[in-house]
Amino acid sequence: MNSTSTSFMDKLQLFMEEKILPAATKFSDQRHMASIRDGMTLLIPLTIIGGIAIVLAIPPVPATLEGTNFFFQFLLNWKAVATANITTLLIPYNLTIGIISIYVVAGISYRLAKSYNLDAINNMVSALFVFLAVAAYPANDGVFSTSQLGATSMFTAMIIALVVVEINRFFIEKKISIKMPDSVPPNVSAPFNVLIPVIFNIVFFIVLNTICFNVVGGGLPTLVYKVFQPFISVAGSLPSILVINFLMTTFWFFGIHGANMVSVVTSPITTAALALNADAYARGVQLPAIYAGAVNSVFGNWITYTAMLIVMLMFAKSAQMKSVAKVATAPTMFNINEPMIFGIPTVLNVFTYIPLIICSILNFSITYFLMQANIIGRFFVTLPFTVPDPLQAFLATMDWKTIPLWFALLVMDCFIVFPFLQTYDKQLLKNERKD
Repeated sequence: MNSTSTSFMDKLQLFMEEKILPAATKFSDQRHMASIRDGMTLLIPLTIIGGIAIVLAIPPVPATLEGTNFFFQFLLNWKAVATANITTLLIPYNLTIGIISIYVVAGISYRLAKSYNLDAINNMVSALFVFLAVAAYPANDGVFSTSQLGATSMFTAMIIALVVVEINRFFIEKKISIKMPDSVPPNVSAPFNVLIPVIFNIVFFIVLNTICFNVVGGGLPTLVYKVFQPFISVAGSLPSILVINFLMTTFWFFGIHGANMVSVVTSPITTAALALNADAYARGVQLPAIYAGAVNSVFGNWITYTAMLIVMLMFAKSAQMKSVAKVATAPTMFNINEPMIFGIPTVLNVFTYIPLIICSILNFSITYFLMQANIIGRFFVTLPFTVPDPLQAFLATMDWKTIPLWFALLVMDCFIVFPFLQTYDKQLLKNERKD
């Protein structure tokens, strides 16, 4: 690069470090945002278990399929066994994704209480109690309803988790609590510290829930879902997703973990969308959300890093690129891209930044339009992030067409990144020969 472009990059880096990074870090580390982010991570194993359970219970076997070969006969046998045992097989799904909001309120309230050095367990139980009083109140027959414990109540769960802990903290700081004698062990006295604020919380939220019923014809979860639904729709639109991808790639360009920076906003949306899709799959109706689960990673720059690796393995001549490619081969196959990011490096490297931006736009735009047209399936299963991309695309959607799509995008990305990496490789080779 010439001195003009170098000067521009230096100025841009300085601007990012002085203006953008502090603001982004402050937002990401803000106590309540961090509690939501960290609390939502507790859902990952539960959504994996629930997703696997629903696939086992409701296999994607067409009604018209005939057992004309061994594989088709296997699918028909699988469907027969699943149909006969569907109630049992769906137990993990019903107790994970089916009531996901319970885990949301528990995780977030626990994390927020810990950040204040409050008794996390008692605050979590308090928030869970209040949420159940609002979302799972018993009907006239005394049976508790679980219809509002799923994905549609996730945002209500977040609000209640944050508000209950803040009210508890206010009462405790103002010493509006039952003070036990010093001789009483802390594990015994701790529940009494939150007794008065819990009474306030339960009365406050039950009254608020009753007002919502009288005014809008539905409880607090219904009102909150209606308020947040337009936001979810906008956040899941293609322009919004492309902006998110641009920000993530740009953060990585400056050596900042892009996914962590935006996950405060994206995780609640993609998790709620995944749960809604799983519920739709269980009911046999059209999956509503495109921006769900790990779709943005599987059909985003994970493909591009694999394309970079292939180009480097096939065409790189510089010692640096060759050595990085060898070291990064195994990790990249399992979506661990740090060896590429810090080995090439992609940090402050316009030769990788530009193709990453181009590929992220094309990869996800193509995927988005194909999903919107119902040509390929949508994500309704969460898998460990280390599951190889093509396999993850198939298992998350149970649609075999996602596999050829993934490989087609990989080929396209190889052609896009090739001229950029070739130019960079020549620059590295020239510098190595000078040395």
